[in-house]
Amino acid sequence: MATTEIQLMLSVGLIEKDVNGDTLWVWCFPSVDSGVRQVLLSKCCLTQHGRDFHTFVFGQFTRMWYYITTVEVQEPTALKKVTHFSIVVTAKDFNPEKYAALSRILCRMYIKYGSPVKMMEAYLTVLTKGICQSDENGSFVIKDYDVRKAYLAGSVKDVVSQFGLETIILYTALMLKKRIVVHHPRIEALLEFTRVLPALTWHRKDWSILHPYVHLTDPELEDLKKCPGYVAGFVDPEVSNRSDLFDVYVNLPDSVITVSQDAKDAMTMGKLHKEVGLLIVQSAEDSERSDSQVIKDISVKTKEILANLVALADECEDSKITLEGLKQHHFPPATENFLFHLAAAEQLLRI
Repeated sequence: MATTEIQLMLSVGLIEKDVNGDTLWVWCFPSVDSGVRQVLLSKCCLTQHGRDFHTFVFGQFTRMWYYITTVEVQEPTALKKVTHFSIVVTAKDFNPEKYAALSRILCRMYIKYGSPVKMMEAYLTVLTKGICQSDENGSFVIKDYDVRKAYLAGSVKDVVSQFGLETIILYTALMLKKRIVVHHPRIEALLEFTRVLPALTWHRKDWSILHPYVHLTDPELEDLKKCPGYVAGFVDPEVSNRSDLFDVYVNLPDSVITVSQDAKDAMTMGKLHKEVGLLIVQSAEDSERSDSQVIKDISVKTKEILANLVALADECEDSKITLEGLKQHHFPPATENFLFHLAAAEQLLRI
């Protein structure tokens, strides 16, 4: 188990803001590439000149997850000239709750001892033993944080409650591996909303498509564009003018979903979409059903669609679908169109 964790956790770093208002990256173990460090600094609220204070943010850059916990130093402590600091943990896995819990312990250690040495010791203990125990600072056990819990932590019901039948647009975009951009000025709202979306395609269990906190900078956009399909969150409203970045644009404060001109053909809705959309809404509106049950309901329907798609592929040469082969089944045009694009997304299409 500890070996797996060694492969998952990558580094722990420290950013401090001093009494003069200067913010610096002061320590890291092991070292972090300077380009990555610049991106991590830009995500930390201490380097942003606004007054917003974010206790915890997370995101993904260069296929690496980062988790940033920020605290205000309350006098008196061992930290004499520091007003705020952030702990930055990087890892290969998506698990915000796990790394928030670990970071809280590291923060308490730093406040108590005023030196990164104790933090490094705790970090190494987690790497080697999967556990970090300390009477006064709390304990942390890695096996308490199953990845499925992280995948199910958001609320699909909240998404459906906000967008109703239009949730089918998000489902379709995710199924077809399209590029979804979500805007909200509050980072907390972005993180909460975007982390749920990959659950709509539960059969993939793929949270690598999630980039919940992206800035409109060249390094980040270049990194994002390497992904064929994604869910990307932006606090900057300017992203609405960047049609090169999205097939579907979600204006979260106004609850408006827009499909880009270029994606309209692939995203044409028909009878099948309406059927799935109604199932999603009915399941989510059922007060007896939990979020995980709603995800299961959607997943069962998805598997049925995929089983039909595989059956169609099995009829074809090399088990790959062609448009001509699809046309022989005389599906309604929108269904045929969806199945064709879905076959491409699931690598069942003959090129």
